Amino acid sequence: MENRFFFPQTALDQWISDGSAELRDGQLTLAAGRRFSVAEALRVLREVSGLGDELELVGRVKTREQLAGIGAEIVETSMLIGDAAYDVEPGWVGVPIGTFVEHFAAQRRNGASEPGDGAPRTDEELIVRFARRGGRP
Repeated sequence: MENRFFFPQTALDQWISDGSAELRDGQLTLAAGRRFSVAEALRVLREVSGLGDELELVGRVKTREQLAGIGAEIVETSMLIGDAAYDVEPGWVGVPIGTFVEHFAAQRRNGASEPGDGAPRTDEELIVRFARRGGRP
């Protein structure tokens, strides 16, 4: 199964505002050069109606399309499915375009450092470092 990453809308807004990311035509490009195919999504934080989480959505990330398919009504950070209500975090789910090895090879051709020089070795490391640095590569 391919890696998928959730990018919270608040983080994306900041990164786009400061120029360290670009979102265009269903593709997110980070300043680190890594590209992702993205779709609007929500992270389900908690069930708040007291009816329980029969659909086992809490803690999961689902695209808006998937949620619409099960009858979800979404308004900002709230979601209703039948009588159940949830708090959600809007954002985007992304799938890397190409492998990390391919990305790294392209970066090397453009003068990036060797992995032994502290460069990230995986998409996960790259994204964690990118986020911790406030969107700077």
